[in-house]
Parts: sequence; C-alpha cells; structure tokens
Amino acid sequence: MKILVTGGAGFIGSHVADAYLNAGHDVVIMDDLSSGVRENLNPKAKFYHVDVRSDQVEGIFQREKFDVVNHHAAQMDVRRSVADPKHDASVNVLGSLHLLESSRRNGVTKFIFASTGGAIYGEQDSFPADEDHPQRPLSPYGVSKLCVERYLYYYHRVHGLQSVAMRYANVYGPRQNPFGEAGVVAIFAHKMLKGEQPVINGNGKQTRDYVYVADVVQANLLAERAPGFGVYNVGTGVENDANTLFKKLRKYLSPDCKEEHGPPMVGEQQRSVVSFAKIKKELGWSPTTKFEEGLYLTAEYFKQKNLVAQ
Repeated sequence: MKILVTGGAGFIGSHVADAYLNAGHDVVIMDDLSSGVRENLNPKAKFYHVDVRSDQVEGIFQREKFDVVNHHAAQMDVRRSVADPKHDASVNVLGSLHLLESSRRNGVTKFIFASTGGAIYGEQDSFPADEDHPQRPLSPYGVSKLCVERYLYYYHRVHGLQSVAMRYANVYGPRQNPFGEAGVVAIFAHKMLKGEQPVINGNGKQTRDYVYVADVVQANLLAERAPGFGVYNVGTGVENDANTLFKKLRKYLSPDCKEEHGPPMVGEQQRSVVSFAKIKKELGWSPTTKFEEGLYLTAEYFKQKNLVAQ
C-alpha cells in the first residue's frame, strides 16, 4: 500500500513511518518541521516539506494516489492552545479537514487519526476511562481533537471513508522532544543529563497513563484491521505519579539529582488513565512494555544522544 504519514518527522509519526516501511509499504511523509526534525526522517520514505493547511496538499494527493492516510501532524502544546485557540484550531481542525477533503476526492480508503485520551475526557469520573466515558475537554487542544473525531464520523457515514481515531494516553520513548510543554519523561531526562534541575509541579501526586511508543506503533499497524469507523484508547490502564516517574528516571540518569517541587500548574488534570479493553477485544492489541523497561530504554536513548552532542 501507499501510505501518507503526516507529522512523519515528529516523535510518534517517525516511528510509525519506520514501521510501515519495515512492513513493506510505500511511505510518503508530509511535515512542516515546526516541531519535527529532519534527523527523524527515514531516507526510504519520500518527503514533502509542507504544512497540512497548504494549497499544495491537493496536488500531492492527486500525484501520489494514497491508499491510507495516517495523520499525526498537529499543534500539540496544550498551553499554547489555551493562549492561542485560533492557531490551535487552524492546525488541528482546519488542517485535518484539508486532509479529509483531499482523501475524499482522491480515493483514500482508510484515515487513521492520532487523537488524545486524557485531554478529551478531562477530569475523570471512573478509572480507567473507557471510550464511552463523558468527553469534557478542558483545553482548546482537547476540543480540537474531539472535533476532528466528529468529522471522521461524518466522512465515514456520508462519504464512506473508513476511519480510526486512536486516543493516546501519555506516549513516551526515544525521539520525544525535550523542549516545550509536552513530554515530561523527555523533559526530565534532558535536564538530568545537562546537569539542570527538573521541577515537579505541585506535590507530584498527579498521575498519568504512560504508554511506550513502540506499543503505540503496533496499535497503528493494527488499526488497518478496524472496519468502518472506530475510536480506541491506546494506553496501559496503569497510573504512575510524577514523583514515581522522577525517582525511576533519576536512578538511570542522575542518582544524585535532587527532588525539587514547584508550584502546581493551574488547571492541571490530577488523574488520567484509560482502559485498553476495547482495542484488545476488537484488534488484539495490548501494551507489552512495562513502565520500568520503557523508562530504561528511553534513558539509554537520551544518554546516547547526549554523548553524540558533546
């Protein structure tokens, strides 16, 4: 198959592109490099340096004749979405619509969308949250992801486009960007290796469901099996708090690093964890990487990257 991976120079998208290539597919990457980096690009993939909102997109679809679109390009900074919701909607909603329209017009049969678990559910009523949990996003980022899910349903029912929305928990692993707001594992690892002081927000008891990137990639590969329209959580069903994360990562990277707490972040979600029962039942996916193992692999990646940079 010929597959378009948007955001294929980014953290998750680049791993997905690699996996498609390893499976023998013809892969095209579209990325504006606003957060992705060229070093993540697989040389076996064809690359277009293009924003998903660009007028060039339609011509690329006409020329390449994609079978599948895997859409990972996004404005992913929650705080930026709060500061500039118009920009967030422009990239995440209008950019996705641009791709959906080109998909509809050019014979794409499957559209796989990287959505979000915690940001869509908001403060949870039940733990872990399943896909039927009330959706109460507390940021424009979460609103935009939920909005695109609704468009996917529309394009399936009205235009027959098969689509899958993957509601990711907190994804971590090699290639994660240590700068900005997203990715506390990468941020802590980078600071520890640079001899800087990581700061834990508040009391550090806020929990997240950390899912390793290799497991997320497998979920993307299995998404091709999903018929019609589907929404799936991609997480572990296990909560770990920020204090635990810090201590485990410190063990691998900087045993003498002090544990320092700062003020709590205003509006930060206190607990987030999702159920993977549906995707296990329907697509046969389960996470296989334990938190301790995933942190070790991630720490080793950042240690190597730090040595190369010196």
